[in-house]
Amino acid sequence: MLCTGQPFINYKYMTDFTQAVIRIISSIPEGKVMAYGQIAAMAGNHRGARQVSWILRSSSKFDLPWHRVLNGRGGISLPDHDGGNLQRDLLEKEGIIFGIKGTVPKEYFWNGAD
Repeated sequence: MLCTGQPFINYKYMTDFTQAVIRIISSIPEGKVMAYGQIAAMAGNHRGARQVSWILRSSSKFDLPWHRVLNGRGGISLPDHDGGNLQRDLLEKEGIIFGIKGTVPKEYFWNGAD
């Protein structure tokens, strides 16, 4: 069996959109982030940001880099006591620097190509 470093995911019972979302999130490189809406658009539904959130919330078994997904302003959507502090800590450990308003500058956003 070839080890790719990616978790094994059985896509058999998932919609095409869900499969695409999981693949995109799995591909976000360390030190980069993406917005929910950006992921939705790449997956084929430019109005599916909320769906991305639900997919991410229900996909803990896939070991996705959930902390690399932010809101459209570049901020953390989770409350501090419910994972927000952990998300910020994980991103900072990857070298991401937050701005004064608590948002991530656009230079850290990944476009899916590089």
